[in-house]
Amino acid sequence: MAEAAVKETVDETQDLTDGFSLVIDAMKLNGIDTIYGVPGIPITDLGRLAQAAGIRVLSFRHEQNAGYAAAIAGFLTKKPGVCLTVSAPGFLNGLTALAHATTNCFPMILVSGSSEREIVDLQQGDYEEMDQLAIAKPLCKAAYRVLHAQDIGIGFARAIRAAVSGRPGGVYLDLPAKLFAQVMNADAGAKSLVKVIDAAPAQIPSPAAVKRALDVLKAAKRPLIILGKGAAYAQADDAIKALVEKSGVPFLPMSMAKGLLSDMHPQCAGAARSTVLKDSDVVMLIGARLNWLLSHGKGKTWGDAPKKFIQVDIEPREMDSNVEIAAPVVGDIGSCVQALLDGMGGSWQTAPADWTGAVKAKRDENVAKMAPRFMNNKSPMDYHGALGALRTIIKERPDTILVNEGANTLDLARGAIDMYKPRKRLDVGTWGVMGVGMGSAIAAAVETGHPVLAVEGDSAFGFCGMEIETICRYNLPVCVVVFNNDGIYRGDGVNAGGGSDPATTAFVKGARYDKMAEAFGGVGVNATTPDDLRRAVNEALDSRKPTLINAVIDPAAGAESGRIGNLNPQSKLRKK
Repeated sequence: MAEAAVKETVDETQDLTDGFSLVIDAMKLNGIDTIYGVPGIPITDLGRLAQAAGIRVLSFRHEQNAGYAAAIAGFLTKKPGVCLTVSAPGFLNGLTALAHATTNCFPMILVSGSSEREIVDLQQGDYEEMDQLAIAKPLCKAAYRVLHAQDIGIGFARAIRAAVSGRPGGVYLDLPAKLFAQVMNADAGAKSLVKVIDAAPAQIPSPAAVKRALDVLKAAKRPLIILGKGAAYAQADDAIKALVEKSGVPFLPMSMAKGLLSDMHPQCAGAARSTVLKDSDVVMLIGARLNWLLSHGKGKTWGDAPKKFIQVDIEPREMDSNVEIAAPVVGDIGSCVQALLDGMGGSWQTAPADWTGAVKAKRDENVAKMAPRFMNNKSPMDYHGALGALRTIIKERPDTILVNEGANTLDLARGAIDMYKPRKRLDVGTWGVMGVGMGSAIAAAVETGHPVLAVEGDSAFGFCGMEIETICRYNLPVCVVVFNNDGIYRGDGVNAGGGSDPATTAFVKGARYDKMAEAFGGVGVNATTPDDLRRAVNEALDSRKPTLINAVIDPAAGAESGRIGNLNPQSKLRKK
């Protein structure tokens, strides 16, 4: 009946439009100019037509990596990144990235073609039959299905607003195959489109909440500010810098918030993390959550000193999620930080000198202790020698975007490589998921135009390595460094059963990942010393050519599960 109604409105003497065109027009009307995806049935022509209409369409080798790219595009631009997939298996591949985006509060829309409703609902065995909407709903912020061409505009408007308003997240948009071929009057189609107005309106905190927070902060003897990736996403950089500096409070950046204020800033406590978490008495969280990355705000990480927490977040349900929040400040980060600044007035008592002095002393001590480890030129390299070379490069090239994933490669790089500008460090985020690297690197290069340095553990690279072909195909300024220690965590594992199979954590010895780039027309380099590595990365960033560097790391370097080995249960039993 519905399709008949659409056909009856069509006057074939007038201009017509179809579902393909309406989807593209809806995206263009709302400023969506890039699509990440994998072509195939039933969305192949949608990609072709979108490209012809001036939208940049980047085709990946796997939907999960395209989804990670869309998620990071959302983080960098504050617009929903769009991932386009085929039905069923392609949708499921993209779903991991959609859940990742929701968990990390990145605005993203997963658009998937799907089988026809009448066949799916009766389970009659259609091509790639799956009730995708039902599967997506529990794993994203919102999910919608569009059945009629005249509703495409509303469908995209709802998806865009859901993705960016309040706490951002992932949205699923289901487009059944028959929708694309539906035809309607072009004028009526144009009128059905919706331009989203004020998609993410400011949410102003209450004056009482602001006063309460400032009163708690003012009474602190050992205050600490923690900046999370929500603060980086907000792009309220100047206000956050002003708040930190006016308060005089030491700040600790979470990994993707590094660079909001330079890691060289005199108030940065990154190198004294253990001390400030343990000894602080008042902690202000700005766009950061007390999840596992902060030991849930309790336990030995936080020491015995009584704590009061101030939390600035757009989501009221985040408050008291693990510990009592003495002063919740609910609103968007930009509005909240500005309100706190205004509430401070013309003068403000800065943090006590004995506290800031103690933090500085500990920071300087730790920096001095680590410096020699970053200066070694061993062959094969250890992690610190290799990271020492890269930290110098980022210092000299602060506009370079650093993508980072792995176990030891991630954990050690977080502390080793200082960041100087906001949103220049992209990593695995809240889930700690492996495989985000190449998608993130591609999106960072596409959305910003800046060169990208992707530092990958060899295990992490295995989840997304074929996207090297994508990087080469689009000639993107991405330099990938694979820290190759022949295995997961370490490359010197042995088969506990004594058989001929390799250990479960071992890879092919002496693998040459650099040859992959050469196979696709890029540049491949094998680096065995920090000096080799430094030289190769500088050449890659100067040339802006797709480059893959195989950084040979000592197989004995590394630790089980990196710095989160406590999350990996160890058997108390041993085979005798």
